[in-house]
Amino acid sequence: MPNDRKEWAQRFPDFLVEAETLLAKSEECLSHLQLISNDKDAIDCMLSTLLKLANKADALALVAVSEFCLHLHGLLTQAQDHVDLHAQALDALKDCFTLMAWQLELVDQSTGQLSLDESEQTSLIEAFAFQVGQSQFQPPLSAKPLSLVSYSERQA
Repeated sequence: MPNDRKEWAQRFPDFLVEAETLLAKSEECLSHLQLISNDKDAIDCMLSTLLKLANKADALALVAVSEFCLHLHGLLTQAQDHVDLHAQALDALKDCFTLMAWQLELVDQSTGQLSLDESEQTSLIEAFAFQVGQSQFQPPLSAKPLSLVSYSERQA
């Protein structure tokens, strides 16, 4: 197990840099959407970066971050063809990105643990879902609860 923790600790700084870059790109897309409502290229870019971030987080067993990204990706995918991403929806999405950035900073770099009150993620996802007309949004059945599994547990 110590080797797994050591490997995780070595991989995490690179992940963090890439995650911050992907989040910044998502925020640029969000800013673009605030200027040009419902721009398909900006939405596609945001979808792509959320999916990349989810996959990168999943590879390091950062389930809370990965699932958060996947929930947002799912809502954006459902919304993009038939919903106006109006100012309130974009503000709700921005709140989600802010929380995600904050959570990335709080991941323990040696253990991979993130003490997380899942209620804030849940309420932000629900707020965004409501703004894009998905008031009955339920997490996908295949989605795990929003929690974190350590890298060593994941490798077991």
